[in-house]
Amino acid sequence: MRQLANELESLDVGVVKVDESLKNHTTWKIGGAASILYEPSSLKGLQSALRAITARNLPLFILGRGSNVLISDEGIPGVVIKLGDQMASYTLKGTLLTVEAGCSLIKLATTLSKKGYSGLEFAAGIPGSLGGAVYMNAGAHGADISSILTKALILFPDGSLKWLTNKELNFDYRTSVLQRNGGICVAAEFQMEQGNASSIREDLLKNKSYRKETQPWTDPCCGSVFRNPLPNHAGKLIEELGLKGFSIGDAEVSSVHGNFIINKGDAKAEDVLKLIQYVQDKVEERFEIQLQTEVEFVPLAKDSSDLQ
Repeated sequence: MRQLANELESLDVGVVKVDESLKNHTTWKIGGAASILYEPSSLKGLQSALRAITARNLPLFILGRGSNVLISDEGIPGVVIKLGDQMASYTLKGTLLTVEAGCSLIKLATTLSKKGYSGLEFAAGIPGSLGGAVYMNAGAHGADISSILTKALILFPDGSLKWLTNKELNFDYRTSVLQRNGGICVAAEFQMEQGNASSIREDLLKNKSYRKETQPWTDPCCGSVFRNPLPNHAGKLIEELGLKGFSIGDAEVSSVHGNFIINKGDAKAEDVLKLIQYVQDKVEERFEIQLQTEVEFVPLAKDSSDLQ
């Protein structure tokens, strides 16, 4: 690993850290160390680095802003590529928006609303990156990324790039083709609408206020843990079972919203996993519904071709 770290540093393609704790890189504040944490400074640099990484056939995980992910207490014995502020620019040409994957979804939605561009108001309370939002087809308030995305730029293990259309991304509820076939979303294009800035801003603030009132936004958490088994809602089922406030170790079902698990201080990934299983068992026992998780468990990749 040290040899690879030295090679990445010599390429001068971003920040390279060895044995970096991932607690400070996730919204849950949980997780062991990554053998290597690499934060690319540009798309071209990322392409070069990815070729060097895949040549060694190492486990590889792509991290955005650390929401919607539970990292093992043992960490990730491989390379974590974190797409952050160095790959977070955006451009507007008329109503066509192009955004790099590291951009904060909340920040982007807020900035665009002030400029009078509509389409991302639903994202006011989603604490993730643009790339992660495409990967998961993130959504809220009856809308999601797929409703405005036209195409996404995908980086493959060999360093090649390809734009995939909305149709080719095969979006569904909290899913995309990227979860099945791999590839890294490095940018995306969206069709926005221009409108009245004050009314757009009002809608966005309404969504943001709703999140603050109904979700544990001040506590370390990952976002929603379970997919909604439509037409039911996971949070409501969990609340009906009286599980809000139930804890295992320092992992606790939020007393504010049943579909959130918070870290009360020093929760371990193992605590969270046990709590998730407990909730799933209780919901299935009572309602005969199998709750599926929305959060991603890491490590998952067994080789560098299995990109997440």
